[in-house]
Amino acid sequence: MKRGKKYAEAAKAVDRSMLYDVNEAMALVKKTSVAKFDETIEVHIRTGCDGRHADQQIRGAVVLPHGTGKKVRVLVFAKNAKADEALAAGAEFVGGEELVPKIQKEGWLDFDVVVATPDMMGVVGRLGRILGPKGLMPNPKAGTVTMDVTKAVNDIKAGKIEYRLDKTNIIHVPIGKASFTEEQLADNFQTLIEAINKARPSALKGQLMKSVTVTSTMGPGIKLNTAKLS
Repeated sequence: MKRGKKYAEAAKAVDRSMLYDVNEAMALVKKTSVAKFDETIEVHIRTGCDGRHADQQIRGAVVLPHGTGKKVRVLVFAKNAKADEALAAGAEFVGGEELVPKIQKEGWLDFDVVVATPDMMGVVGRLGRILGPKGLMPNPKAGTVTMDVTKAVNDIKAGKIEYRLDKTNIIHVPIGKASFTEEQLADNFQTLIEAINKARPSALKGQLMKSVTVTSTMGPGIKLNTAKLS
C-alpha cells in the first residue's frame, strides 16, 4: 500500500522498536494525526484468546468517560410505553414491524447502534442476515437487548462502545478523536483496558493482551507496553 508524504513524515516520529507508556503513546498519536479532518483514534488489541472456543470469547460494552467524539444515531425497536421512553431519551428512530421492509427491501441503514426490548427480538431476528454482518445486531451482553431503553440510549449517547473479538482474535475500538486532549484519550484508554481485563475468559491460560497498538485513522501504529496494562 503506497503511503503519502504526510504519513511518511508522521511515521518518522514513531520508533518501531519501542513499546510506549500510555501517556507517551497518546501524545504521539495526536502528533502523528496530520489529516485535514478530525481523525478517529483507535485501539487494536491482539489477544491470546481462541475465539473458536465459546469459553474464550470476549464481548461486552463500556461507557468511555469522555465519549467517542462521534454523533451516534440510535434505532430502537420497541412499542407502546417503551417506544415513548426511547424517543424521550433521544433515540433518532423508534419503531417495530414497519421497519423490517424498510431495512430489508430499501436497504435503509442510517443508524449506528440498534437497541431492542426483549419482546421485539422476534421481529429483529428477521433482520439478522443484514444486521449481523455489520455488527448491528442487538445483544444482551452489550446491553442493547433490554427493557431499560432509557439507560441504553443514554449510555450510547454518552460514549458507550462495544468490544468483541474479530475472526483473528483482535479487538478494534475507537477511543476518541485527534482533537481530544492527551488526558481525555488516556482516561478513555484506561477505562477500556480495565473493562477488557475484567472480561478475561477464565478458560484462557497465558497472556490476555499479546500486543496493543494505538493509531489515528491515517497515522502510523504506536505499540504500547502491555506489561503495564494487565
